[in-house]
Amino acid sequence: MILPDVFSACLRAHPDRLAVSDGATGLTYSDLDVRSAALGDRLRAHGRSRIGIHATNSPDYVMWYIASLRAGFVPFLIDAALGAHELARIVYDCSLDLLVHEGPGAEVLGGGKLALSELVTDTDPVYELLPDTEVCRFTSGSTGKPNCVEFSGRAVANAATNWASGTGLSSEDRTLCLAGLSNGLAFNTSLLATFLAGASLHFGRGLPTASAVLRRIEETGATRLVGFPALYDSLVRRGIRRLDVRMAISSGAPLSARTREALPGISDYYGIAETGPLTFTADPAPGGLGPPLPGVRLRVDDGVLHVRSESMASRYLNAPGLFESRLDAEGFYRTGDEGYLRDGELVLTGRSARTINIGGRKVDPIEVSDVLLAAEGVRGAVVFEEADAHGEPMITAVVAASSTVDLREHCRARLPGYKVPARVHVVPEIPANSIGKPAMEAVRALVAHHSGAVNEPA
Repeated sequence: MILPDVFSACLRAHPDRLAVSDGATGLTYSDLDVRSAALGDRLRAHGRSRIGIHATNSPDYVMWYIASLRAGFVPFLIDAALGAHELARIVYDCSLDLLVHEGPGAEVLGGGKLALSELVTDTDPVYELLPDTEVCRFTSGSTGKPNCVEFSGRAVANAATNWASGTGLSSEDRTLCLAGLSNGLAFNTSLLATFLAGASLHFGRGLPTASAVLRRIEETGATRLVGFPALYDSLVRRGIRRLDVRMAISSGAPLSARTREALPGISDYYGIAETGPLTFTADPAPGGLGPPLPGVRLRVDDGVLHVRSESMASRYLNAPGLFESRLDAEGFYRTGDEGYLRDGELVLTGRSARTINIGGRKVDPIEVSDVLLAAEGVRGAVVFEEADAHGEPMITAVVAASSTVDLREHCRARLPGYKVPARVHVVPEIPANSIGKPAMEAVRALVAHHSGAVNEPA
């Protein structure tokens, strides 16, 4: 195991410095060292190995993550926005033994607000972890369910080391992270990387409104702000034209031209769940995402980006062979993003894969359509991306159905909020092409002049 030793060395190198804070609770490096070690000792008594963490950002989250590693467990970092239905699917699919969560729980350890529940599994794990796997995260994929991405400890450490060195992260930095730690944007830029540098990590409190973000920047003296494009878009809509930080970092989707013009100087970080951080620029040229970070190689074949990095995932735990099918003989991963290299910098021009990006979270349309198809009276469903009134991506569904079931409510009961279609149009039949597949041009024409009311006939 690599990560327990890496974290232990970091925590003991800067004992008196502030490590993590959310404004209400703050822990020094020494506090985090002592508490995570004690919690790790208590976790070992459970004798289980797969532990899910399903919670929002907090000092307790960081303590549980490090304690899990120190206990010799493999933490599975789960998006806090996922609801009970999708969480249950992950627990079953990945054979989780324990779950750290917010709210009422069976056992509260560590003196914080997060609870630990033991989970009952019927049999031995369906999918065995690789021997060197130390962390698992999730990404929506073509399987129609969250793909569980396995990472070796070496890959996680490389991602943090290369990010810190490639972006000049230092012990004087104070990172205000407003993206969930389960997401690659936060995981790679704000967790281990912070502690490698001896810097401090800060979280927001409550909803990330423009006033709350500006207040937290002032309270923390933040030098770095980490957030999805939707955060910066919301600041621009509130009239914010300047951020008092040395570096504002965005990822997960392209920044809109309006936001980039109104709030200049936002640094783009490009990476994907399966490969870790790939490029970065503190001074983005128009359309550019910067040069490769240390340990990264980029190649464009037939207009599609292929990458190889020192922070590559090992595979998908619950989708055998899928990750490997995207690797070529030299170990380059086919990203599905289209673009080219300009003077050594990456420029993206489009996306060949079908995922929809909602506020930095990837949504697989097949997953949403499968949920719709399970509703009473639904004969067919097509899910795709449209732009809302602000020009932001939203999910639209066209459904062939004879039912009066509220389809958005049906989705809310089974999907996290960001995956619920913003518009659902009910039609007698979905237009099809000569081979029986949905004719997307005709489908889009059906909804082009409709307002988007729930179950609206097109």
